[in-house]
Amino acid sequence: MASYTSYTTVWDADGQISQPDALAYWESIPATVNGMLGGYPQISRIDIRGSLNFVEKLCRLHSSSASNQFTRGVDCGAGIGRITAGLLSKVCNIVDVVEPVEKFAKEVHEARLAGKGRIGEVYVTGLQDWESKEEYDLIWNQWCLGHLTDTDLATYLRKCGGMVKDGGWIIVKENMSTDAEGKDVFDKADSSVTRTDTKFRAIFEKSGLVIVKTELQSGFPKKLYPVRFYALRPG
Repeated sequence: MASYTSYTTVWDADGQISQPDALAYWESIPATVNGMLGGYPQISRIDIRGSLNFVEKLCRLHSSSASNQFTRGVDCGAGIGRITAGLLSKVCNIVDVVEPVEKFAKEVHEARLAGKGRIGEVYVTGLQDWESKEEYDLIWNQWCLGHLTDTDLATYLRKCGGMVKDGGWIIVKENMSTDAEGKDVFDKADSSVTRTDTKFRAIFEKSGLVIVKTELQSGFPKKLYPVRFYALRPG
């Protein structure tokens, strides 16, 4: 989710994360686009367009196929399926969903898909506990990894590395810390951490993943954190 910078505190950010507190926060949020985006529903179209552009660039520059269509993708930390409906259904034939909040996961089945892809498996569980026997062409992680500690995130990303097909992509799209001292930032409201680019890169390396492409999302209000894409593959 997109967060105000003013709502955060800086202090031992990773050690402050509480899964129960995070779940309690999201259970209190309405199952709407407005709820998913922290009161900024107007950024959804910009966000989806930016993500589609990023995927198209990857396919042009790093794919042996001219097609932008993937066989199977997964929306990790999917919420009500905003990204599944607006993006992944356009570029994947089948989209699995991982979402720990049951009321949000139920909404995924009702989502109006913009593309021809269909919903596959819906896993009502946290990313740290998620297991799947599927292999994926596209693993999409957006505005959800801040609820994992650094250690859990590295473990999770290693797991993703074992699930992605040869030639597939692990995408991370997350807020970037703008702390003047270059520290990660803790948001007490939803018990999440906003990491620095440096921290993400260190965790990717620890997870055995390499960055193939990275860029910033454009067009968001300046009062929000910068948002960066990372396209990753196992090293």
